[in-house]
Amino acid sequence: MTAKFSRDGLNLTRHLLDYVRRCSVVESDAQRAIREETAGLEMARMMISPEQAQVMAFLARLVRAARIVEVGTFTGYSASWFAEAVEPGGKVVACDKNAEYMAIARRHWERAGLSDRIESRLGPGADSLRDLLSEGWAGTVDLIFIDADKTGCQTYYELGLQLLRPGGILLFDNVLWGGSVADPSDTTDDTEALRQIAATAAGDPSVASALMTIGDGLLAVLKPHAP
Repeated sequence: MTAKFSRDGLNLTRHLLDYVRRCSVVESDAQRAIREETAGLEMARMMISPEQAQVMAFLARLVRAARIVEVGTFTGYSASWFAEAVEPGGKVVACDKNAEYMAIARRHWERAGLSDRIESRLGPGADSLRDLLSEGWAGTVDLIFIDADKTGCQTYYELGLQLLRPGGILLFDNVLWGGSVADPSDTTDDTEALRQIAATAAGDPSVASALMTIGDGLLAVLKPHAP
């Protein structure tokens, strides 16, 4: 099948997506091992795509991130990309409430020699963000990636902006939700929450935002520098 381009953009076929991954995405051995093991899990679909991980790591390098916070670590794939992108001496705080998935992630990080750059935290994501605020991290985080419960997006947005430094980036995954956000008949809680977070970011005059059609949709929110 041939990809077609129109005024609405490019129809990204599986053939073309494979080309993007083949010619652009360079995974480490650790990242490949995580992806391959995760593919055998029942919830494998929760793992982000390699090309999305590459874009997020690129953004981390772009802002010269020394502090990255991730809410929704799963088996550690995205955190491994962040750990390789973080500035020397930097830290990735990886948060997840599932101990089984976190154990898989830690095992891979240790094998890859990334454990010194990743601090794992077990528990609800909002609690972890509040803990960081209480520990004095307000206004010091360079990049935050949210890939957790969708109904918590508004809370993550508010806490995330408190943690971000000026010039920092807040990322939300799954904001297209398999296309459900564009289906008016879908009024489930998760879908409505994703519509709301996109609207919140677009309507917030204190930030700049962009909704990207990579993966299942990636919403980027930039906390501008003070004028």
